Amino acid sequence: MKCWGLARGALVAACTVALVACQAVRPPTQLTAVDTLVVGGRVFDGSGAPGLVQDLAIRDDSIVFVGPNARVRYKAPSVIDASGLVVAPGFIDPHTHARGDLASDDPGRRANLPFVFQGVTTVVVGNDGGGPPDIAVQAEAASANGIGTNVAFLVGFGPVRESVLGKRDRTPTPTELAQMERSVRAAMCEGAWGFSTGLYYVPQSYAQTEEVIALARVAAGLGGYYDTHMRDESTYNITVTGALAETLRIGREAGMPVHIAHIKALGPAVWGHSARMIALVEEARKSGQQVTADQYPWSASGTRVSSALVPRWALEGGLERLRERLSDEANRSRIRDEIVETIARRGGADRLLVTGRLSGSTVPLGQTLLQIAQDQSIEPADAAIAILLEGDARLASFNMSEADIAAFARQDWVVTGSDGSTGHPRKYGSFPKAYRDFVEGNASMSLARFIRRSSGQTADIIGLDRRGYLKPGYFADIVVFDPDRFAPRADYRNPRELSEGVEHLLINGVPTIAGGEYTGALPGRPLLNPTECGPGTGAPPK
Repeated sequence: MKCWGLARGALVAACTVALVACQAVRPPTQLTAVDTLVVGGRVFDGSGAPGLVQDLAIRDDSIVFVGPNARVRYKAPSVIDASGLVVAPGFIDPHTHARGDLASDDPGRRANLPFVFQGVTTVVVGNDGGGPPDIAVQAEAASANGIGTNVAFLVGFGPVRESVLGKRDRTPTPTELAQMERSVRAAMCEGAWGFSTGLYYVPQSYAQTEEVIALARVAAGLGGYYDTHMRDESTYNITVTGALAETLRIGREAGMPVHIAHIKALGPAVWGHSARMIALVEEARKSGQQVTADQYPWSASGTRVSSALVPRWALEGGLERLRERLSDEANRSRIRDEIVETIARRGGADRLLVTGRLSGSTVPLGQTLLQIAQDQSIEPADAAIAILLEGDARLASFNMSEADIAAFARQDWVVTGSDGSTGHPRKYGSFPKAYRDFVEGNASMSLARFIRRSSGQTADIIGLDRRGYLKPGYFADIVVFDPDRFAPRADYRNPRELSEGVEHLLINGVPTIAGGEYTGALPGRPLLNPTECGPGTGAPPK
C-alpha cells in the first residue's frame, strides 16, 4: 500500500508539471484592436447618473466599450490616461452664433476653438431667427471645407420673412404666407432640426402671433422644435411674462416642442419675475406640453446699441432709415425720449459696456455709455445717437440679477447654452463658468447634473441621434477635463481668451485637443435631421 501511495503521488506531480508547461506555451488571449483607449477616468455617461471609474474603447468614429479593465480586452496605439480627470460626453451648445466662423475661408475660424476649448463638440446655429433656409448649401460647404465641431442647423424666421416682405411692418398676404411656408418646408426637408425666431428683432418683431404659428406648424409637421428668443425679456412691449405666454401658445397651437433661448428676466423692472416664469413653464409641462430652455451663466447679455436702445418702429427699413428719421427734428426727439426709457429699463448707462465696433463706428472700446457721455459732456441718450449716426456698437448689458440666474439654473428643464457671439466672454467661457458657478459655487448642482444639462439632455431636446451619451454604438464625442482647472479665462474686458482645463477632446473619434493643446484637426460634421420628405414638399427625399 505504501508503494502504491508513492506511485500515485508521483503521477499527480508529473501531471501538474505537464499542465503548467502547457499553460506556459499557450498563446495569450488575443486582444481586440481599437484606435484609442481612455482609461482610469471618472466617467459620467450623460444620463445624470453618478460617475464611475471606467474605461472607454474607441474604434473609428464610435465608442465600442464602456466599462472596467479595458486593457484586458483591447489594445490601441493611443491610450489616454484619464486618472484624476472627468470623462464626459462632448458638450452640446443649443444656441450659438458660430455660423459665420464655420463658413469662413479661414481654417482657424472654422476650427471653432472658442467652443472646442470649452469641451463643446456640437453647436447649433441659426438661432434668434437668423438661420438662412439654404440648409443643404451650408451643410455641403461644411463637409467640403472642414469644420472643428459638429453643427446642427435651424431655419430662421428672419431670412424667411425678409425674403418675402423685406423689413416692412405689415401682415403678409395669403400668397406671401404660402411662399414663406414653402421656404420653411424646404429647409426642414434639407435637414433643419427646427424653426427659430427672434421676435424681439426687426423685421420679425412686426409679425403677429398667428403668422408665427402658421410657419411653426410647417416645421412641426416635419418633426421640428420651436426655438425662440422671445418677443420681450423685459418690459419693452408685452412684458417677459406676456412673451412667455405667447411662446407657450405658439407651441400648443403648432403642436411642437418649445425651447426658450437664453431664459432671463432682463432689467430691474422684472427682477424676481423668474418665479412667475418658472410657474408658467411648470404649469405647461404638467399639462403635457414639452417646454425647455437654455441659459448662459453671465449677468450681462450681449447686444447692440441699435437692438438694445432703439424703438422697433424707428428701425423699420434698417439703420439707413433710422438715420433718415434722426435727421427729422420731431422724429429725433421721439426716438431720443424712448432711448432714455430703454437705458433706464436696462439699469442705467453705467451698465452698458461697449465691447465692439460695427458699421464703421469709432466709439471707444472698454468704456460704459455713461463714461463715453461724460467724456463728451453730453447725455447718455445723445451719446447713443452719436454712435448710431456713425455706425453701431456691440454692448455687454449688465441687466440680470444673480438670484434669477440661480433660480433658472435649478430647474431640471434648463440646459447649458452660450448664445456665443463676438465681443462677449460667453462665446469663450460659458460652459466652464456654469461649472464654476453652479457646481463649485453656491447653486449646489451635482457634477452629474451639470454634465447631463450640457450633453445628453440637450441632445434629446434637439433630437440628435447617438450623440450626448457615452454608450457603445454612440459617436465618440468625448471631453476629458481637469475638474480643478476647468475654468473660463475670458471676461468682459478681455472676451477672447480661450478657456482652460480641457485636457483631451475627441470629435467623431478624432483627437482635437491632446494634452491641453489643439491638434489642428477639423473633424466636425454637419448633422442633418433625417426628415423623410415626399414629392412636392420642396426637396427630394433623403
